[in-house]
Amino acid sequence: MRFLATTPGITMALALLAATASTTSFAQQSGPLQADVAGEGEQLPDPATMTEGPDIKGVLTARQGDRIQVEAADGTRTILVVNETTQVRATGGLFGASRTKLDTGALLNGLPLTIKTLQSGETLLASQITFKNTDFKTASMIRTGTSQQFAEQSAATEALRGRMGDIDQYNVKATTNVYFDTAQAKLSEQAKAELCSAAGSAEQMDNALLLVVGYTDADGDEDFNQQLSEKRAASVINYLQQVCKWKPYRMLTPAGMAEADPVADNMTDEGKAQNRRVAVNVLVSKAVDGLYAENSNR
Repeated sequence: MRFLATTPGITMALALLAATASTTSFAQQSGPLQADVAGEGEQLPDPATMTEGPDIKGVLTARQGDRIQVEAADGTRTILVVNETTQVRATGGLFGASRTKLDTGALLNGLPLTIKTLQSGETLLASQITFKNTDFKTASMIRTGTSQQFAEQSAATEALRGRMGDIDQYNVKATTNVYFDTAQAKLSEQAKAELCSAAGSAEQMDNALLLVVGYTDADGDEDFNQQLSEKRAASVINYLQQVCKWKPYRMLTPAGMAEADPVADNMTDEGKAQNRRVAVNVLVSKAVDGLYAENSNR
């Protein structure tokens, strides 16, 4: 068991809890496409002759014919071609473990997308597009929603924002790291013992919550590492709840952070071993924590 004094990764993981609320802020657009990154005006060549292009992440803000406009978090707009060769997948279930193949008709305005591209000159072809089923549901509500659907989504968004506000009211009391073999999500016997020990210690703290965050080393591509970090977090959660008997309602929404926030150098085998981890963070309300401190000083 290891206890960490610094918690920058926890802050980053907590921020992910509010990600689903962001899709409601993008209205459906039907105007002309306007891009900062060129992607139209050229004849599309045979995809087999195109080279690998940049990965694009952002929100679908407009569509016109076989072209879509995606706006990144920094406001940069990119126009991409979509056609019959474009693979569209929706991820769903716990941590996006299941994937559903769709056609380009599922690409709705307001949908956050992750896109792999092929490039020829200034033309970008979307070769693979992925998005979350939960985001698709929200985008569908925005497009065809009734007043009731909008009210439900608004209530969910406000609840999520309130929960994020409450996060600031917690102290991280302890962090237990459990480690994994390369490209694996199976718990070792040592990890299992440490998880139940951590849960037992947390159980002694009134109102303690657990935040589980999965990580990988820097080997492998981004998509693989993202899924692997989520699978590792899922393994930890399942064991905590099923074997260690930690109550699900005392568990915050988990996160997979891939290779973000390394605790050691990814250039060495020893460093990579330390980064292949899941962090189990024990959070306690600052109000309760302050009450304990006040009583202990009396």
